[in-house]
Amino acid sequence: MADQITLEIVSPTRLLLSEPVDLAEIPAYDGYIGVLPGHAPMIATLRGGLIRVHQGGSVTKQLYVGRGFVEIAPDRCTVLADEVIPADELSLETAHKRVADAETAYQAAAETRDADEIEQAIMRLAAARAMEDAARR
Repeated sequence: MADQITLEIVSPTRLLLSEPVDLAEIPAYDGYIGVLPGHAPMIATLRGGLIRVHQGGSVTKQLYVGRGFVEIAPDRCTVLADEVIPADELSLETAHKRVADAETAYQAAAETRDADEIEQAIMRLAAARAMEDAARR
């Protein structure tokens, strides 16, 4: 088993990161996944949150990701996200606006009583709140 795993982060327009890491913490729909070398293969849905990259026992990078998917193999972790922003570039003002917009969208979806629309609005609101939390750090 190798000492590191290759972490790749891909947005709709480009490959943003491809490097060996000791550990990657990935915000999955059901909670954070810690990805180490030799991890069991899996595919999971992302939720908005911070990817934390660990090297030498400490967090070396933090990146906010919106919705998407992660594919994990024993030697590689590939994140496919609709949005990726380095944590130090997050704006609290932008995050507040996204939360307000997402709350409005949720209210509109709730009035339709359409389960799919409500679920999408909830996911959007959760991603906006995760961005707001990350921007506060």
